[in-house]
Amino acid sequence: MNENTSKLELPSWLDTIAVFDTETTGLNLREDRIVTASIQRLNANGDVLAGGKDWVINPGIPIPEIASKVHGYYDKDVVDSPAAAIAIPEILDAINACFAEGIPVLAYNAAYDFTILHYEAVRYGLHPVEFGTVIDPLVIDKTIDKYRKGKRTLGAAAERYSVTLDNAHTAKDDAIAAGHVGLAMLRYFKAQAQPVVPFPSSMQELHDLQAKWADEIEASYAKWRQTDVPDYKPLFGWPVKNFG
Repeated sequence: MNENTSKLELPSWLDTIAVFDTETTGLNLREDRIVTASIQRLNANGDVLAGGKDWVINPGIPIPEIASKVHGYYDKDVVDSPAAAIAIPEILDAINACFAEGIPVLAYNAAYDFTILHYEAVRYGLHPVEFGTVIDPLVIDKTIDKYRKGKRTLGAAAERYSVTLDNAHTAKDDAIAAGHVGLAMLRYFKAQAQPVVPFPSSMQELHDLQAKWADEIEASYAKWRQTDVPDYKPLFGWPVKNFG
């Protein structure tokens, strides 16, 4: 991103954002469990503010080796950590507190983290997240820079927007890097001379646009999958997938 774009002023509704990331036992949104999580707060310049929190959790099930090799936590590392029944309510409270203050929560591929968290809440008989507004850089990226070639991982987005990502797959570092990517991406979006859509006038408008875009992305993906798997069904829902 050029220097002028990086210094572009964002609207006041982005003065403070929260960033959220999880590392889990796997990719099954309804069955897998959270192993580590982080919620941090950033200002519009990307500076980390007070009030963040990190969790290392005993998920209550064995951590598959394939997952451990990604995030670095093995069963032995979490055996003495707080149980999920204790940690999940704390995560829900921290996220709900952000929404109650009118602070948007940013998560890269939000439907992954929030769907996992939703089913963790259900598992322990807890009320799921009471959503405010969410920012998902992955959904925004796939919409405003739709025809860019290459991967759409957090690492690829960090490279695209000149964001440093140290210790990838560490919840705190990923959350903060996602926040920096998201802020840079929104500046790029705002600076476009001919944007795909006009830059939103409020955080609620941005949230609603992302819900629409996420469904469009899922429908497009399903159409592509159906060329090989005719009975493939799209899974709509953002920021929580709707399994019916």
